[in-house]
Amino acid sequence: MSTDLRDLYQEVILDHSKKPRNFGAMGDADRHAEGYNPLCGDRETVYVKLDGDRLEKVTFEGSGCAISTASASMMTESLRGRSLAEVDALFSCFHDLITGKPARPGGLPLGKLEVFSGVREYPVRIKCATLPWHTLKAALEEEGAVVSTETMEGPKAESGGA
Repeated sequence: MSTDLRDLYQEVILDHSKKPRNFGAMGDADRHAEGYNPLCGDRETVYVKLDGDRLEKVTFEGSGCAISTASASMMTESLRGRSLAEVDALFSCFHDLITGKPARPGGLPLGKLEVFSGVREYPVRIKCATLPWHTLKAALEEEGAVVSTETMEGPKAESGGA
């Protein structure tokens, strides 16, 4: 990755961490879940409003490192209006991107989420980037769930710490 591209990616992540989009509790949420990364201290709650099988709205609140906050911010932007099947596919594509797995044939384009490609170079930061995604998945599967990065299943690269 070129230095210019890496600098641009860092700027995007810093912008989303300092001015997160869709930040705040959602009073009329259909579902929510809490996520916690005890090694880094990231804490996030993800709220979802569904319209049938589509995510009408996704918001989050909490505190965390720049990677975690930016990931949650960009996730909420990327998922609004998507079907549950698309959400699941995007989760898999994002997870593959940051863990260094090859792109899946027919996978959804990640668009702006590509800025997280550099996270794979820092295995201890993978949990920070995936926390909002796992929290969203928990909200969709079990209302009011609580997830921890220490109990999430995943590849060995994801067990690297903060």
